Amino acid sequence: MPSPPLRFIHVVAAVITDPRGRILLSRRRDGRDLAGLWEFPGGKRERGETPEQALQRELQEELGIRVDVGEALINVPQRYPDKRLHLDVRLVTAWQGTPRGLEGQALAWVAPEKLPRYAMPPADQPVVAVLLQPDRYLVTPEPGADDGAWLGALTTALAGGIRRVQLRAPGLATQPRWRRLAAQAVALCQAAGAEVLVNADVELAGEVGAGVHLRAAQLAQHTARPLPAGVPVAASCHDAEELQAAQALGCDFAVLGSVLPSASHAGASTLGWDGFAALRESVSLPLYAIGGLTPAHLPHARQHGAQGIAAIGSLLP
Repeated sequence: MPSPPLRFIHVVAAVITDPRGRILLSRRRDGRDLAGLWEFPGGKRERGETPEQALQRELQEELGIRVDVGEALINVPQRYPDKRLHLDVRLVTAWQGTPRGLEGQALAWVAPEKLPRYAMPPADQPVVAVLLQPDRYLVTPEPGADDGAWLGALTTALAGGIRRVQLRAPGLATQPRWRRLAAQAVALCQAAGAEVLVNADVELAGEVGAGVHLRAAQLAQHTARPLPAGVPVAASCHDAEELQAAQALGCDFAVLGSVLPSASHAGASTLGWDGFAALRESVSLPLYAIGGLTPAHLPHARQHGAQGIAAIGSLLP
């Protein structure tokens, strides 16, 4: 007999920020599933409620505050053994009253940079990433004959706010020129305060002081995280199996696609946004959507559980 479909639950949660920039977390009580884990306050949307009404009601019942619901931050689809969850997260910066744990739950005001120290349910983990990590991931194009022009374009992108970069040049990967160029690019990124990863080459990443972005085929070649904690490791993924392998390996984030048709992969099959969201359910990793995307797609990407977008041409001057 086929298994019955999992029940679907729409949960609305709030990132409540105080004047000092701290964020309010609530601890799940004993007797509930995922007891002891910390989460962003909120609760289930009831039939007939808008998401805003549900969040206002839940925060009044749980915390004793009346809130003004702000803009949408991210929607996270997440599959649990017994349910499918849609976590709809909104920003809240204005409220009336003093937050208290009216249902016996512990509360904590946490500085944003300390959020990763708190153990959270899988659906809440991508929310922390959205609060702390870049929404755009630049993948560099193959350098042409002019190294100066390539470095100049990277410099302009960094000046425009890019804070996460993958250095990728498959046509030059084995050439000494690429090692020199990668070292120069890493220096530019570090001077701008941007995180930088080298595509595929763990040895080169260590040599130039960068992280590494693994190809999907490399995931099966590693039985342990290839770089120490604190040095970024990412991966390119195309299906649930690769995503789960990236998470098991301890990757900090992954890139998933292709979402839309792109000039660089003309005629290739695409996931579409619904396909991206369905795969998003299987892991708690931060995921960048890639494939035919521009910064204009960022709101749509967030609606489907993405950290942001990864791209070449649309993020490079």
